[in-house]
Amino acid sequence: MPNDMTTDKPMKLMIGFTIPILIGNIVQQLYYVIDSIIVGQYLGVNALAAVGSTGSLTFLVIGWVMGMTGGFAIIIAQRYGAKDIKGVRHYVAMSYYLCIIMAVVLTVGLLAANRWILTVMNTPEEIMEDTYRFIRVIFMGLTATIAYNNLASILRALGDSKTPLYFLVLSSIVNIILDYLFIAGLSMGVEGAGYATVISQALASLLCFIYMAKKFPILSLNKEDAYFSGKSVKRLIGMGTPMGLQFSITAIGTMMVQVALNGLGPIYIAAFTACGKIQNIITQPFPSLGASIATYVGQNTGAGRMDRVKEGVRAGIIITLICSAVSMVAVLVFGDSLIRLFITDNSGGVLEKAKVYFYAVAGFYPALGFIYVYRNSLQGLGYGLLPMLGGVFELFARVLVILILAKPFGYVGICFANPVAWVSALIPLIPAYYYRMKKLNGNVN
Repeated sequence: MPNDMTTDKPMKLMIGFTIPILIGNIVQQLYYVIDSIIVGQYLGVNALAAVGSTGSLTFLVIGWVMGMTGGFAIIIAQRYGAKDIKGVRHYVAMSYYLCIIMAVVLTVGLLAANRWILTVMNTPEEIMEDTYRFIRVIFMGLTATIAYNNLASILRALGDSKTPLYFLVLSSIVNIILDYLFIAGLSMGVEGAGYATVISQALASLLCFIYMAKKFPILSLNKEDAYFSGKSVKRLIGMGTPMGLQFSITAIGTMMVQVALNGLGPIYIAAFTACGKIQNIITQPFPSLGASIATYVGQNTGAGRMDRVKEGVRAGIIITLICSAVSMVAVLVFGDSLIRLFITDNSGGVLEKAKVYFYAVAGFYPALGFIYVYRNSLQGLGYGLLPMLGGVFELFARVLVILILAKPFGYVGICFANPVAWVSALIPLIPAYYYRMKKLNGNVN
């Protein structure tokens, strides 16, 4: 059922709302890890590199989807916080229209440009065909990905972070079973991993839709709610586009890193891929907390409770510092053991190359966490363009690191692209948040 976040203690609400999202995100990331382990163990290092080399491209596309649907959810959360149920239903209907259009455009465009994109990304010849076949399947299933992200975002906007978790856990279990069936049992190669992902996401989106129809009467749409409004669509696009661009700009920077990495060969790609999978798990508290902050700030902004917004952000900062310390210890102490899950032997020095990455980034996890605190707070306040500045600074930072450090320092230089980008993103985000809060408090007073 919907959850009102305009009452009760912010820290308690934040933790309670974040935990289900965190569990769901970890389950999803564990799936990605297990998927990579299955690919690496059954199909070899080149196949692992092929799947891993699509990570930045997938992030570009999925990040756009997450940003757009997350932007839609901010508007819905604000309407719910203002107790405007009619507005909630109307904006939900408009989000459906926009997602249908987005699914058609992205699917057709990306399938047509697939091989060209991989060529531009300097994908090594020895993994080109596997990479092409895997990402083609992912692109064909984008409708399911868009549907799940939009439905899950709507549920979270209404304060329900548990239901998306249940369906995500179920779909991840199905995903792993299908991975073994398609790869180990039916010998479908890397395409099998792609099909397993698409089918499981379709299941999650279907279950989400059925649940919402039965359990959320405030989302029962009628003809009046579903009327097409250019003004409403413009508002959703105005919030969603900057958030989508923010993810996409960040993804372009990671693609630049991937291009530089591709030039070093499959061994380096495999090491970087394994590190990325592990890092995505141990840093999941950050995006999970970010989703919580966006909903919390959105509802309290809609209710005019700016005092509670400040309290919630302070709580987010404290949680981030604690989680950062845990993440640093995790990669530095257990990193070796985790990397060994991905490889059957250490030929080519994959393990040593992975350790280099962990030592380069671990100390910068607080900066990564603060990005989600301040960026999502600004989004919850209703500002779409300001958070995008963080992504622009990230992009320039990654490009500069690649241009300056990649050639003289090789792999070591590339490893510093992420931490430098994280610190750079905070340069506009922190001042923007405090400046906007000062202005909003002045208007309230």
